Amino acid sequence: MEESKKLGLGTFIGMTMALCATVRSIPSVAATGWSQITYMIFAVVFFALPVALISGELGTMLQAEGGPQLWVKTAMGGKWGFVTAWLLWVQMFPGMVMVASTIGPLWGNTFGNVALGNNHWFILANILGFYWIITVLNLKYDMAKVGGNIGVWLGVYIPIVIMLIMGIAALIKTGINPASYLGTFSWGKLIPSFDNLSTLQYFAAISFIYTGIEMSSVFIPRLHNAKKTYTRGIFIALAGLVLMNILNAMLVANTVPDGQIQLSNITQPILLWCHILGWPTIIANIFSFMVVIGVLIQLSAWVTGPSKTMTQVARNGQLPASFGYHKVNKYGVSRNVVLTQSICISLFALLYGVMKNVNNVFLTLTNATTVIYALVYVLIAIAIIRLRQKQPDLERPYR
Repeated sequence: MEESKKLGLGTFIGMTMALCATVRSIPSVAATGWSQITYMIFAVVFFALPVALISGELGTMLQAEGGPQLWVKTAMGGKWGFVTAWLLWVQMFPGMVMVASTIGPLWGNTFGNVALGNNHWFILANILGFYWIITVLNLKYDMAKVGGNIGVWLGVYIPIVIMLIMGIAALIKTGINPASYLGTFSWGKLIPSFDNLSTLQYFAAISFIYTGIEMSSVFIPRLHNAKKTYTRGIFIALAGLVLMNILNAMLVANTVPDGQIQLSNITQPILLWCHILGWPTIIANIFSFMVVIGVLIQLSAWVTGPSKTMTQVARNGQLPASFGYHKVNKYGVSRNVVLTQSICISLFALLYGVMKNVNNVFLTLTNATTVIYALVYVLIAIAIIRLRQKQPDLERPYR
């Protein structure tokens, strides 16, 4: 690639942050109060940063298509490559339900009916209805071209700016709220105490913020001075993600009364800020509508993305031909894979029918997704050790 067309540090930082930026996790982070700072540092140092650096080496060493599946397959054989592809696919089942569960509360807030948005049956109906509509559209049309970057702007960037502006304005007006999740500061609140281990249930949700960071390694061949730019870019991008999440989560934690946070309702603090500032609640309605459109477009991108790993392993002969997973339509999408995952996602969604506590379902789904994804990261870590032993002379553009 010509030097003039190489990606610079600033562009790479923006592209990396776009992979992990989300507003969905902010209520989960806020629910931990002051201890969110400790949890966030731990998640970055022991989870996100090692994964990003390991992926940087593997991604430049093995640049063919396949990502984590290719890395593990090269190091440990076809069987473990299949396991990796399988795990990356099945993490979608609880993961997509968790993402789609925000649609119900967002619709409720869009039309000013907060109670309806928090009804578990209404949330279930929204997940099933919209996910199947998106599935059908992805089978009929090339939806990747329809969404583009609109979903990221509507679902992430603009909402984050709105939350920061309103949260800071409310903080200036009210100061620290002692009755909130944050409460008054003390050094002891930074460390989760044995008396209050309940915040540990949110640690997986905080770690989940950084899942997908390994995908930044695909940009390495396009970077100017890759070795230096990748390392600096990853550190700066992670610092940006930490600041973005902690600033917003602190503002939310200082507003929501202790014990009343709604994990799947990102509009809850917006409504509270409207009341504190005396601003019209139509801001919350517009905010909710923007985010719901963003979530739907992002869901659409995920319908076909991970399914392609299963199509690849089917073509490698690791799945029975009778499944038909190897057959694709003119958009390169396997109808059988997509329908199978939609049925499985629908079954996971039924948790909202059998469990009335919306917060508990959201946490269960988040934790399940994070644990499955963490298993992939364990396999990737084993892969880099095996390749250092088995193929020490293999060219490593980034080490």
